Amino acid sequence: MTDFVALIPARRASTRLPDKVLADLAGKPMVVHVADKARASGATRVIVATDDPEVLRAVETHGHVAVMTRADHPSGTDRLAEAAAVLGLADQSIVVNVQGDEPLISPTLIGAVAAELEMRADCVMSTACHAIESAEEMFNPNIVKVVVDARDTALYFSRATIPWARDAFSTDRAALPPGLPIYRHMGIYAYRVGFLKRFPTLPRAPIEEFEALEQLRALWHGHRIAVLRSHATAAPGVDTPADLALVRSIMQAAAT
Repeated sequence: MTDFVALIPARRASTRLPDKVLADLAGKPMVVHVADKARASGATRVIVATDDPEVLRAVETHGHVAVMTRADHPSGTDRLAEAAAVLGLADQSIVVNVQGDEPLISPTLIGAVAAELEMRADCVMSTACHAIESAEEMFNPNIVKVVVDARDTALYFSRATIPWARDAFSTDRAALPPGLPIYRHMGIYAYRVGFLKRFPTLPRAPIEEFEALEQLRALWHGHRIAVLRSHATAAPGVDTPADLALVRSIMQAAAT
């Protein structure tokens, strides 16, 4: 078993779905379901990092731990960096960033991403991906792709269709070319704490600005990211009211 801490950034101010982390799912706030999944992953500690007293109360009422952080963080990663410092975590410790709007995330995936980073001393971060199996996913700019090298280290993340099958796509873009190594990035990260605390101090990268992908900052500055290839597909997260309705229906079906 890998020793790691699961940190869950949870803010109430969401542009598309305000208060979503407190949305009721089967009698519990969404963020509590996420914390339950993180606890089942084998994490040595599970801590919600929030800037809102109501989120803190909801988390503590359901038997989990939360810490208050500043309200002016530009991203969840910055919030986790503050939380890691407040908690006094050692620089070589591993933390997994579990998003507070992913109540269906697999506990196995959380633990596996931490284990991947533990095995890769050459990397400061780890994440996960799974194979893309449809042309719709392949050409969807809202689905982030990752290209990896022979050791499953990230070469690049993009909203574009990469790698580009030059010959196949010149005649047909309706189907996935056989054998094309194209992977969907799954939005979960593990960090070594020393790098997590350093990350917010790194200048933003031009490729990060244009792609709107924060992880590109690490690659831009020469850091390595290990990528776990998962056999499972990404569970749906919650960004919109339609997403929330879908997750509620999935949980209701699972309970019957």
